[in-house]
Amino acid sequence: MNVPDGLRYSKDHEWVRVDGDVATVGITDYAQDALGDVVYIDPPTVGSSLVAGDSLGEVESTKSVSELYAPVSGTVASTNDELETEPQKLNTDPYGEGWICTVTMSEVGELDALMDAEAYQTFSAG
Repeated sequence: MNVPDGLRYSKDHEWVRVDGDVATVGITDYAQDALGDVVYIDPPTVGSSLVAGDSLGEVESTKSVSELYAPVSGTVASTNDELETEPQKLNTDPYGEGWICTVTMSEVGELDALMDAEAYQTFSAG
């Protein structure tokens, strides 16, 4: 399982890459593997407000439909439009071209509640 350093991870298997007060959000390698082949994603709407822990969208795979949860609170600044026609990028490159959205964070302190790579590896192995 690929768990890059330098990211923060939620218990719902989302990752966050932080640049100032902007968080890029995606699903982890563990999540994409559990989902199977992703065939559709319903991302959040640009401009919508998110609250950490609340649903931000859905991912549909050949196995199931799963909720995506916001790892941080804030306003959706952008979404990855390429996922509309190439949702499989969530499987092939979950930490790169498979990012889901960017969020302008309203509560930067929420990052403290997320796990680092080592803690996430331990969490997802158990």
